[in-house]
Amino acid sequence: MSSGLPDSRVPPEAEHASRVSRRTFIATAAATAAAVGGVAVACDLVPGLSPLGTEPAEVPLSGRVSLVVNGEKHAATVDNRTSLLDLLREQLGLTGTKKGCDAGACGACTVLVDGLRVNACLTLAVRLAGAEVTTIEGLADDGQLHPLQQAFIDEDAFQCGYCTPGQIMSGIGCIREGHTGSPEEIREWMSGNICRCGCYVQVVRAVEQSARWA
Repeated sequence: MSSGLPDSRVPPEAEHASRVSRRTFIATAAATAAAVGGVAVACDLVPGLSPLGTEPAEVPLSGRVSLVVNGEKHAATVDNRTSLLDLLREQLGLTGTKKGCDAGACGACTVLVDGLRVNACLTLAVRLAGAEVTTIEGLADDGQLHPLQQAFIDEDAFQCGYCTPGQIMSGIGCIREGHTGSPEEIREWMSGNICRCGCYVQVVRAVEQSARWA
């Protein structure tokens, strides 16, 4: 029997809609907070990225770098993303260092930086201020080939020759590091240099020969 007063109970469909609405609101709020937090973290990690509603930070796109290449001082203005490989080839005209994979996987671009072998394609030029870089062009002395260059000729350690500059530079690094105790050790420490022509046996022999002269 009805009391004549309005029923204070909430209809089931209205209660369900209320629950859905609350869940939607909470989910939306959480997603928004996560997005804002992500932007804040990204702004901390990425130079030049600014939070929403603020002016982007000014980041220089280029820089001045001075370094010594094959005994000569060079100064150049480079984009901050320019690799040592591109600086050598495009600005300094030293095209003996080859661009192979451009991803650090083939070793064709190997050069020495402060006596240590590096992949020039993975090395940012702007980080080399004051460094001493040696490329294949800097090995010969008054027209006299470096012992390893001569050994590559003696052992017929190349065919197409594209990988040869990187192989020689890596071989010099291998010898300086003392990793020439056996053919197996040489192969292990030269494994980052790929030869598409398959001259690996001759390359190992050339490094062995040059190591005996060192």
